[in-house]
Amino acid sequence: MTASDNANPPELLAAIDMGSNSFHMVVARQVHGEIRTLEKMGEKVQLGAGLDENNYLTEEAQQRALDCLSRFAQRLSGMPQEAVQIVGTNALRVARNANSFIARAEEVLGYPVEIIAGREEARLIYLGVSHTLSDDTGRRLVVDIGGGSTEFIIGERFETQALESLHMGCVSFRNRYFPDGKISRRQMDQAVTHASQELLNIRSRYRELGWHSSVGSSGSIKAVASVLSSLRITDGHIDLKSMRELRRRLIDMGHVRRLADLGVRTDRQSIFPAGFAILLAAFESLGIESMTYADGALREGLLYDILGRIQHEDVRERTITALQERYHLDQRHGEAVEASAIALWQPVCRDWDIDTLADEELLRWGCRLHEIGLTISHSQYHKHGAYLLRYSDLPGFTQQFQLELATLVRGHRRKFSTAIFENFSPEDATRLKRLCVLVRLGVLLQHARNYDAPPVVVAQASGKRLQLTFEEDWLSERPLTLADFENEREYLAKQGFDLVIQTR
Repeated sequence: MTASDNANPPELLAAIDMGSNSFHMVVARQVHGEIRTLEKMGEKVQLGAGLDENNYLTEEAQQRALDCLSRFAQRLSGMPQEAVQIVGTNALRVARNANSFIARAEEVLGYPVEIIAGREEARLIYLGVSHTLSDDTGRRLVVDIGGGSTEFIIGERFETQALESLHMGCVSFRNRYFPDGKISRRQMDQAVTHASQELLNIRSRYRELGWHSSVGSSGSIKAVASVLSSLRITDGHIDLKSMRELRRRLIDMGHVRRLADLGVRTDRQSIFPAGFAILLAAFESLGIESMTYADGALREGLLYDILGRIQHEDVRERTITALQERYHLDQRHGEAVEASAIALWQPVCRDWDIDTLADEELLRWGCRLHEIGLTISHSQYHKHGAYLLRYSDLPGFTQQFQLELATLVRGHRRKFSTAIFENFSPEDATRLKRLCVLVRLGVLLQHARNYDAPPVVVAQASGKRLQLTFEEDWLSERPLTLADFENEREYLAKQGFDLVIQTR
């Protein structure tokens, strides 16, 4: 599907959050720009608990996850790809065999699966929460305790001002501090101290920013609020005094199996003390006075992110513009390169099987950012640019998309070697090589930096052959461009591409 095909946006949207503790799916209908939830599904997969001592997902954990996804897949059947987002979080960020698992998951689901960075997870959580709360003014703090990481966000209305993802979660803390189900004073103190140490990295900045209200958005926080209410310690809100009272009672209980008396579900009992310890540390370290629970979370954020892209309010476009401004890029030149590359892409995209909307976006953004590395040095600037794009926090982008974008920038000039594409499957490498060829040619057509409109050219592609036919006088009037094409033919030949340049 190309961008021009997006006149009739999909009615149904779906998102799957493959968390370290639970997998969640939500299916919704968009009505006049609003999202109405139709169905929610969730299962305790405990993917994070399936990481071995070397951070490999065990076959047993993978199978639990695939069984769950096969049940989700039935509900997704027939939905267009642009209406579905499926993301993995901390467990898959950590897992050393994440790529092989993702390949299996995509086969089961029939849709692409992406791993998102911690701060992108935080952005999406805030987006989900902010859409489920009243549209009030004033800053809010949002806390989400997951299985392997905990996100802390400060924002106002729908815009974030601080995003952090800390490497602590209810599954990892359960495994470390409460592995046998016992709840002792010593275990609780160790867990709270560990979480407080992690929070030192953000404590000063977050306290300085401040907030008017705080919201919890995860199952762990919902469970704490529910227990406080059932014990009649509070009416369901959470404050420091009630947390300390609950800490005393948990230690008196001494074991997670007694949590059933407080209404804690069986599948949450083992992780409850760990999530509680992280939340208590957050209250004490950040000075949180009171917190309420909100139902929105990552999966709702994914839905609103899909809706934003459909309505051309794509946060990724804002990210690209911010990068252009931050690194002082020549935006007119980038747009001219983009126009030239797109003019070549349009007639060959179907023959080269690079005709999806994602392919077009990747090509456009690669052209706009191809000179980003110049902010570091002119020498080897394509390599500097690739590094910046691969390792920066880019709101709206998955880790895989960032890697692909970095690859296009890395390969847009000089040697066109196999090493550039070694991180990809053969199918993805072929797709990226073809897109990279178009970026390279777009750059050559704008080498003079005159911001000229794309030339009239007939482009034809088949396999590894690309033929460009220019008007009779165009190349003869531009001998330097013709020399560029001669050099480019040699570069591309090393990857087996046959670039044919002719006039009519």
